[in-house]
Amino acid sequence: MTDRLTNSIAHPILPNGDSGFTVEAASMKFGRGMLAETGNDAKAMGMRRVALFTDPHVAGITPFAAALESLKEAGLDVAVYDRCAVEPTSASFLEAADFARDGRFDGYVSVGGGSVIDTAKAANLYATHPADFLAYVNKPLGEGRPVPGPVKPHIACPTTCGTGSETTGVAIFDHVEMRVKTGISSRYLRPNLALVDPATIDSLPPGVIASTGFDVLTHAIESHTARSYRSRPKPDAANPRPPYQGANPWSDIGSLQAIRLGGQYLERAVNDPADEEARDALMFAATLAGLAFGNAGVHIPHAMSYSVAGMNHRFTARGYEKANPMVPHGISVVLNAPAAFRFTGSAEPERHLRAAEALGAEVRDVSPADGGAVLAARLIAMMRATHLPNGLSALGYGAADIPDLVRGAMAQQRLLTIAPRPVTEEDLRGLYADAMIYW
Repeated sequence: MTDRLTNSIAHPILPNGDSGFTVEAASMKFGRGMLAETGNDAKAMGMRRVALFTDPHVAGITPFAAALESLKEAGLDVAVYDRCAVEPTSASFLEAADFARDGRFDGYVSVGGGSVIDTAKAANLYATHPADFLAYVNKPLGEGRPVPGPVKPHIACPTTCGTGSETTGVAIFDHVEMRVKTGISSRYLRPNLALVDPATIDSLPPGVIASTGFDVLTHAIESHTARSYRSRPKPDAANPRPPYQGANPWSDIGSLQAIRLGGQYLERAVNDPADEEARDALMFAATLAGLAFGNAGVHIPHAMSYSVAGMNHRFTARGYEKANPMVPHGISVVLNAPAAFRFTGSAEPERHLRAAEALGAEVRDVSPADGGAVLAARLIAMMRATHLPNGLSALGYGAADIPDLVRGAMAQQRLLTIAPRPVTEEDLRGLYADAMIYW
């Protein structure tokens, strides 16, 4: 069973389905001390006037100081933008875009979590290709207009072990007026270099490690259980391959290894802040998962998460006490994941069982038909061990909120179409109900 699950990466050939996939991976530099090389990397990209993006908290810690010093030592003109919002909104994106437009920068460096990196992506986009804000926002909430061309060079330096934003062409924000999260997606938004220094997460509190670490796992599991790239129609000039192409042999490599690393190290990293080995491993898993889902895509847990976060600005998560009340992204995603994987397990049973095995579940005598349930059970055990909220009810949601939650999730068709089986409104109502409480 183990050999078959581990080595089986085949994707069945389907009539009229695609026969190939496209890989556009980000350049990456990984290792402790890499932030000291930020200036040389920026200079090599031709940057002279640099916008350095961060948030108020990261601006006061050592990693940011290291990047700023490196940029100045390289002789670059640096302007700091330290007003990035944790869990950005349409308003915070617009404020950052104004700064970028007025500054006339020829390059961007972001030092922070996914919120900071996504804010730098959006600011770079709107400064380079001005347009009405909703022009580039994904349909149906925005126009979904294609980004017309390359933006200015961007070096992304993550300080959390979760979003993988340093490797993707996606920028996510909370559309407060519509009470839902959405985003902008384009290959042109992918940073030119992911500069990943694991030392940046040494001081993160356990609650943040837990939230961002589960974001790693859900990225990886969703990309591994996504519909196959072969299930898409063959592309033509009018309908080229989308950024999210479905699971494929390339994404399988990164997603499975990210799941293994998360299963082995996440609980250690949360429960022992001095475990440097565990935190380094999670940082590498985050980048691997980003490379995988940036190519294959994510599906139901992420689609459900956008309304979970967008409708709740009252919750304070462990480790986020200094931030404004909100549901951190990793928590908003993983609280849906067990319910979602129980639902999708029937469509790709062996892939769900393979993911469960990689995560550390015992699968020796388990039938593939039970893969989704075993994967969900292993995730729930890890959630309990790392002190996460017990389902959506722990955030204050109840049965009366389900219609609005479903409405927000149904708007995420770009993600739902990546799921290995079709998802209806009725399905989503059942999934949100299932996600209310787990133990």
